Amino acid sequence: MVAPAPAVAVAVAVFVLKGESSVLLGRRLSEIGRDTFALPGGRLEFGESFEACARREVKEETGMDIERIEVLQVINFVEPTGPSPAHFVTVLVRAVPADPSQEPTNLEPHKCAGWDWFPWPTGLPRPLFGPLDAVLGAGLDPFGPPPLPPAPV
Repeated sequence: MVAPAPAVAVAVAVFVLKGESSVLLGRRLSEIGRDTFALPGGRLEFGESFEACARREVKEETGMDIERIEVLQVINFVEPTGPSPAHFVTVLVRAVPADPSQEPTNLEPHKCAGWDWFPWPTGLPRPLFGPLDAVLGAGLDPFGPPPLPPAPV
């Protein structure tokens, strides 16, 4: 019998912005992207908006509340090899802390080695999680102008 193909999942990754040039990153301890630096985020739950998912994931992972959430871009991430092949359609959003004095707390130490602020783009730690490295290489600037609204259908 042939094993079923892995399912495609939808995720939200959050550029939490601090000041004019810092982003929040954590070192992953999970199987996919282990020991790379990534944005907070996770899987979209059934019926959940992108903004609600961003709020929930950042709160669950860092204890921080966020606001001014904006969708920046959607990317397609496929990791076909390894013990757990994965395919994520990831919605990249940006947000700011609801209280600028908030600092992240590592609430999921089994998934993340800790959170810290890093200057974008010159002070980012290495290695970056593959999808984050790809959008950096493509020139995405989370501090840039607001995205254009979607075209009418």
